[in-house]
Amino acid sequence: MRIQVETHARYCGLEMPLRLHIGEHIVEVVVNLDQWYGADYRYFKLRGSDGNLYILRFDESRAVWGLTMFKSPRAEALSVSFAEHRPPPWRRAFLIGCGP
Repeated sequence: MRIQVETHARYCGLEMPLRLHIGEHIVEVVVNLDQWYGADYRYFKLRGSDGNLYILRFDESRAVWGLTMFKSPRAEALSVSFAEHRPPPWRRAFLIGCGP
């Protein structure tokens, strides 16, 4: 997914993400957790002001940013809550007509 990223120069003049624009949503970068290099790409693992975790990919040859991964603690909490209330596997099979 392509996104808009505001940057600032740090560490020997390299551009670092400062703010993300995802549609109408604006997220401040709270901390840059990690950074690594690929072939013609740089990756950034960031924590946003919304508490979410983002992995961005910067295509240096085209100067294009992309959202590679997004992780929301709120969504994880909902999925864990849902998993706790699911019927056991044998009951799910029976409910959808695949069991005895």
